[in-house]
Amino acid sequence: MKKIYYLGYYDTPENSAEKRNFVLSATNKMTYIIESIEKCGCSVEVISASQTLHNKSYPAKIVPIGNNSCLRLFKTKAWGNKIKRVISVLYSRFQHRRYILNNLTSDDTLLAYHSVPFANFLVKAKKKIGFRLILEVEEIYADVNGKQSDRKKEYKVFNVADAYIFPTKMLDDKLNLKSKPSVIIHGTYKVEPQITEKFNDGKIHIVYAGTFDPRKGGAKAAVAAAEYLNDKYHIHILGFGSEDDKKSLLSDIERVSKVSNCTVTFDGLLSGDDYIKFIQKCDIGLSTQNPSGIYNDTSFPSKILSYMANGLKVVSIKIPVIETSNVSQYLYYYDCQSPEMIAETINLVDVCAENDTYNVILELDRQFVCELINVLGEFNDKN
Repeated sequence: MKKIYYLGYYDTPENSAEKRNFVLSATNKMTYIIESIEKCGCSVEVISASQTLHNKSYPAKIVPIGNNSCLRLFKTKAWGNKIKRVISVLYSRFQHRRYILNNLTSDDTLLAYHSVPFANFLVKAKKKIGFRLILEVEEIYADVNGKQSDRKKEYKVFNVADAYIFPTKMLDDKLNLKSKPSVIIHGTYKVEPQITEKFNDGKIHIVYAGTFDPRKGGAKAAVAAAEYLNDKYHIHILGFGSEDDKKSLLSDIERVSKVSNCTVTFDGLLSGDDYIKFIQKCDIGLSTQNPSGIYNDTSFPSKILSYMANGLKVVSIKIPVIETSNVSQYLYYYDCQSPEMIAETINLVDVCAENDTYNVILELDRQFVCELINVLGEFNDKN
């Protein structure tokens, strides 16, 4: 059985006590891709770059995941003051990079979740070892942070990749100029079994799950919309961000709660079954983000698929990358990033209407696996 190595920031909910850093949306998508690769007849070894955020160290270990795959976690250094944090990050990078350099050969395939800290290393490692590189590019990070130094690093690794996994056709068109093998996946095409019932309090429950980053603006927009909703609605905020971003968001929630009859609550960062159970209790999922961001030309909000996979109606900003997607016709759109318009669109959603999102997701899953087989097959032909 062919093994695919998969580099990324990854951990499992069962290992949460070690507090290794990862982004939930990225990990969920990686898990789905691992399952899809297994359907293609391959196994996966995840090479995790996640270091602990705990104040103590943890040993290296290998954890079984999926049906035939495993997760390789490396030894960590304790997180603490600034000096200890720098040491922890550098030690983590040394560990997973040394493993790749010492264990991969020119016959191997490395799938890497695109991250700026990986970029220069992947370019050099590919040149030295000659492995096949599949790059999973979710977005161009320089489009978000505006750092031209990051853009230079990103485009170097984009150019050396042998194949790609993209979230949108628009990003494929922009980066895959030599028409290398590629596959498009908007998010996680996995229908989740119904494991919980809806809230039973007579309210319509709305959830925003994602980043608190003010540059993307999604969480703040979701909170602001509550001011224009009545008491039959409850908005839940789930997600992640810096301490300053979280503090600012909580302040927004406190302010809006004083002037609106709509209930707004911050419900923390949930993962695994806890996340699934929570959003399945809700009726509407919000994909609110700043439409003027450059990243909107190429980055697809994976939360849309997560909502749909759990049976929620979805309210989304209208931008080309979503309008041209395979799920466009199943969404409720608003045109302008204003609290009034978001609330107006929420009011238009008939939560009792028949919802066929499950079948949509099942068909997208089938298509993705077929196309992924073709991408991996091209690699197998070259070996």
